[in-house]
Amino acid sequence: MSLQALLGELHPDWHAGDTQGGLDPQLCAQARASSLGRRLLLRALPATHMDGLFAPAPGAKASTAILRRWPRSRLQALVRDLGVLAHAPLIRAEVRREPVRWLRRSLGNSYLLALDRSIWDGRVEPGVHARLSSRWEALLADPRFLSDPALLGEVLDRQGRGELLAWAQCRDRPLADWTRLLHAREDAAPAHLPEKALLVVVSHHEGRDGD
Repeated sequence: MSLQALLGELHPDWHAGDTQGGLDPQLCAQARASSLGRRLLLRALPATHMDGLFAPAPGAKASTAILRRWPRSRLQALVRDLGVLAHAPLIRAEVRREPVRWLRRSLGNSYLLALDRSIWDGRVEPGVHARLSSRWEALLADPRFLSDPALLGEVLDRQGRGELLAWAQCRDRPLADWTRLLHAREDAAPAHLPEKALLVVVSHHEGRDGD
């Protein structure tokens, strides 16, 4: 994928600037059409992302390599599964009929991932469990939760991004940058998954054929 296509994938929030001024979406589209414009758009990104995703790599740019490994759809599936696994202690403990039925319907095969103790035993510190439980109970208390799967998805995906970022920041900087730039700016959720469990999920998705 070309740099032009890559820039087109980034969340517009990253070119909105720190004030309401930002860059006009039409101007951004025009800038992506020229080499000079693309360089200017890259320079407008936070400097902390320039030495990972846009750093040179042997034989190819890191940005080109990461796009082959992690197209948007594959990365989104990975993030969702990491979010599901991170909530395994709560999903396993949920016995109320309607929430269980809702989880099975909403998560599909990913529901089995949360139940698989061979990947992770689900043990967390009391403080972590309290934090997860507070958000989980707030979700279940929302009168829309049975009819709007997006509510669950938002909770799972934010945690999944936090888990992936915490690991990739040290282990795979291009992947960390790519994960950030595909979504609006946010404070990452605190991570708690053990590396071994996370790697099982990452390896599974990275080895899948197609997107």
